[in-house]
Amino acid sequence: MIKREFESMSREELRSYILEHREDERAFQIYLDRVTAEPGEIYPAPHSIEDLSHFPDLVTKNRRNKQQKI
Repeated sequence: MIKREFESMSREELRSYILEHREDERAFQIYLDRVTAEPGEIYPAPHSIEDLSHFPDLVTKNRRNKQQKI
């Protein structure tokens, strides 16, 4: 097997690679390390029913941000 330089791959390239080579645990671990190293957005816990009305907007925003990072 050819030794790959996973560290030099972009996140998108690495994701594509691990989807095609699901048995490659080293590549998967490097991908997980990158994903978990990135800061995430923390949402405050809702304190009322009114706070819950904003939840769908937060979910949409979070999904959009995640898609941009992939």
